[in-house]
Amino acid sequence: MVGYETAVISFIKSWAHVTKVIAFSKARSTQLVESILEFVKASLESGEDVMLSRFGKFSVNKKDARRGRNPATGDDITLGARRVVTFRCSPVLKGKMNGKI
Repeated sequence: MVGYETAVISFIKSWAHVTKVIAFSKARSTQLVESILEFVKASLESGEDVMLSRFGKFSVNKKDARRGRNPATGDDITLGARRVVTFRCSPVLKGKMNGKI
């Protein structure tokens, strides 16, 4: 997209931020970040929604099987049922992104 910069938050950046803000050691910060991400992942895998206050909500949605088309060959195919994760940001985050908070 024109006019937007993409920022990737790496694992290293996240534990470095925790180390700086909370004054934890690198090892403790890494453990904390890993623990939070494992909790979020396990919750989503079990079908539970995850809401992070003032950030947003990750939801698991079910998609039914549907017909599709192979773009390379044009053949009709059936795409199987699956679960997908969606994210909806909180009004607080939306406000900060748009300079209203």
